[in-house]
Amino acid sequence: MTRAQQTISIGLLVTSLYLALYLQLIPLPELILTEIIPVLPFWALVSFGSYLLFKLGFGVFTFNDVPKAHAELMNEIDLARADLRTKGVEVD
Repeated sequence: MTRAQQTISIGLLVTSLYLALYLQLIPLPELILTEIIPVLPFWALVSFGSYLLFKLGFGVFTFNDVPKAHAELMNEIDLARADLRTKGVEVD
């Protein structure tokens, strides 16, 4: 099973479970049905966005802990500056 098939399968499973809860096919207490189930997609979206922002921030925070990547990036910046100077663009 490829990664795309696995992701689609999990997505369909979660969607069908949510629809079963939303359409009240699975009996739950009234409070859960009216207060929690309708906002689950929004909560999942906000949680996923928060997770991605955390990963991005942590990656930026720990960037200097990866000296090889830092050196490679600095080398690419120097090459870009040299290329721009040959084309007559002033950089610095």
